[in-house]
Amino acid sequence: MEPVIGIGAWDVPVHGLFVGLGVLAAAVVFVAEARRRGAPAEQSLVAVTGALVGGAIGMRLSGWAEHLDPDLNPTLLEAWMFGSRSVLGGLTGAYVGVLVAKRLIGYRERTGDLFAPAVALGMAVGRIGCHLTEAPGRPTDLPWGVHAPAATPACPGCLAGQAMHPSFLYEVAFQLAAFAALWWLRGRITRPGELFTLYVAGYAVFRFLVEFTRANETVWLDLTRPQWFLLPGLLLVALRLRYGYRRGFYDALVPKKEVRT
Repeated sequence: MEPVIGIGAWDVPVHGLFVGLGVLAAAVVFVAEARRRGAPAEQSLVAVTGALVGGAIGMRLSGWAEHLDPDLNPTLLEAWMFGSRSVLGGLTGAYVGVLVAKRLIGYRERTGDLFAPAVALGMAVGRIGCHLTEAPGRPTDLPWGVHAPAATPACPGCLAGQAMHPSFLYEVAFQLAAFAALWWLRGRITRPGELFTLYVAGYAVFRFLVEFTRANETVWLDLTRPQWFLLPGLLLVALRLRYGYRRGFYDALVPKKEVRT
């Protein structure tokens, strides 16, 4: 049974609470950035509404297509009622919600750069809920290994009392560092869309590496499903970064060397 926290007269699921707080934190940062960049207030409000609606839908339906075999997946109704409440699904839904809202009101400016720091902070908050309710990671002898309650779902190591990698805390630390870096870079990387590109690239690399400490099932060559999903994406990201570097998009970070003739 998922842990709950008492808020007034209600028992609120811990995981769902932090996922909701993560989506809310992302929305607040998005609004702040939209105002800083001079986006009209009405359009920003519509975009945030789209983010909140899309985030709620994505959060609830994130487990609908978890397995390649359709028979193993829940129905849409089951996913809506009993879904995994994934923070990544919530933030993905929020991003799609913004795109839909923009299309409805005819707003054509790019918003990916507004979303980059917003998603980083939202993920940091949401992963706290994952750490408190899910299997932490693979067994480890490192001094910062953590123990989780034996009742934690899908966690044999918890039942055996093993110390495990605090993989979700690794991600919290990464996302907070990414948020700080993106907040610092937002006035230095001026090419539209590149701040979002840098975040996606950084997170893709981090997520591939942190999977070696996660409790996810390995499916082939000791790699998990997310790692196999990320492999082609990492290649595309590398090509995209090379394209941006050669055109000077990141000179504020890594100035290109002049070639003398």
